[in-house]
Amino acid sequence: MPRKALFLDRDGIINVDKGYVHDPSAFEWMPGIFDLTRTARDLGALLIVVTNQSGIARGYYSEETYQTITRWMSARFEAEGVPLTQVYHCPYLKGLDGRDHPLRKPNPGMFLAARDAHDIDMAASAMLGDKWTDMQAARAARVTHRALVGIPQDGEPSGDDAEDVTRLEDLAAAENWLRQIL
Repeated sequence: MPRKALFLDRDGIINVDKGYVHDPSAFEWMPGIFDLTRTARDLGALLIVVTNQSGIARGYYSEETYQTITRWMSARFEAEGVPLTQVYHCPYLKGLDGRDHPLRKPNPGMFLAARDAHDIDMAASAMLGDKWTDMQAARAARVTHRALVGIPQDGEPSGDDAEDVTRLEDLAAAENWLRQIL
């Protein structure tokens, strides 16, 4: 039977986005992230992280370094009593031809991989992100509930991109929103 999920971007939702965070010493938890994920878990949602990590392709850090911080982050969620179901990442940059890798948001590849691996009902699921590309990817994957937290770092949307996107001030507001929609 399909299950609902809460999809979370990493930088800007789980941790403060300081640009290419790849070391635990620079990882600053966003206020309210553990309360928010406890609420989502209590509402029956799987916790899925979907994160672009172009710092790997840019040579700022290695895949191994990324995996190390991901294990460290996941262990903290486990210790807080809210284990992550899975963390998906895209290490690629936009190609020379201007096209993005299918996994790279705003493409829906990470969402679709999670859907298929965990039998997720996308219509019953939600996405929290801090960029319009997060919202575009979730929309392309048919995630019904999409919320943009804070002021988007990638400008304002055009056309249909802003359609049905909830705007929230912070993770406390996001937690209240989840109670209403999940």
